[in-house]
Amino acid sequence: MVNASLLDSVLTLQSQGLMQGTSGNASVRHGNGYVITPSGMPISDMQANSMVEMDMQGKAASAGKPSSEWRFHHDIYQAKPEISAVIHTHSMFATTIACLRKDIPPFHYMIAVAGGDTIRCADYALFGTQALSDHALEALKDSRACLLANHGMIAVGKTLQQAIEVAVEVETLCEQYWRALQIGEPRLLSPQEMQEVFEQFKGYGSWDK
Repeated sequence: MVNASLLDSVLTLQSQGLMQGTSGNASVRHGNGYVITPSGMPISDMQANSMVEMDMQGKAASAGKPSSEWRFHHDIYQAKPEISAVIHTHSMFATTIACLRKDIPPFHYMIAVAGGDTIRCADYALFGTQALSDHALEALKDSRACLLANHGMIAVGKTLQQAIEVAVEVETLCEQYWRALQIGEPRLLSPQEMQEVFEQFKGYGSWDK
């Protein structure tokens, strides 16, 4: 059931253009560990039994090779016990902004879906390394999303559905921010205005912290 849900989530992200080919990965907390997408396998070839079970010591507990990015999935679950799903994509607009190494500032109130008034861009590190995981955790402090410099984005959630919703919203925000930058420098919302947004979000669907 967990494997099938993870596969469905990846297929949903593919259908929305956030994942393609072998790029990106996703995981869901399960038991005393988590289940993650396999390494180097095109999404079109994945089946429920392709998913790899991992324990919290970083070891595979089932057949298959886990995504090369398993380290930041592992570390996020260790650091954020409230989080049950992690999604990483190389989606077009998030990756475009990440290649500029820009944070996403409060140009639009929906930035609040990530839990703060800015979506940070983590420092660059080689994919699959502990350094990348360390940078990602720093950027994810008090946040449900971050960009990875010259790489892509990470979105997390209390459920797979929430993580998908965050990933889709962050990609939309990155596209809007990119478009706004073509015209000029966006006017940003103030800390007080963003605090009003957080208050309004209380009790509002899955965005309620």
